[in-house]
Amino acid sequence: MAEPEIYPCLRYDDAPAAITWLCRAFGFEELLVVPGPDGTVAHAELRLGPCVVMLGSAKADAYGVSPRTTNAVTQTIYVGLDDPDAHCARATAAGAAVFRPPQDTDYGSREYSCRDLEGHVWSFGTYRPG
Repeated sequence: MAEPEIYPCLRYDDAPAAITWLCRAFGFEELLVVPGPDGTVAHAELRLGPCVVMLGSAKADAYGVSPRTTNAVTQTIYVGLDDPDAHCARATAAGAAVFRPPQDTDYGSREYSCRDLEGHVWSFGTYRPG
């Protein structure tokens, strides 16, 4: 039996714009985009290396809305990568709101944190759990 895997799922008010931005700013690659009604996205999958996030357009259901709608963050995503400084430069050039610039941590990681175009919090660093 295969080991469990975790796939973060996000909602965006403007999911088509978020897909374009996440690819440009963070280096994701589109795997699948299922259009919804009226220019929305029913389901999308984006890959960064071996990792996949799923996302879709915000709607009134049990799976949440964009932080832009609630003015609150209810989750954050951490992505392990080898060069957070270069990644931060790319994200900053694309308009990411960096609120914790690249820095070394007490636990031996180099990392930074930012908000995407709708306020989801992302952290990128060299730390690899487990």
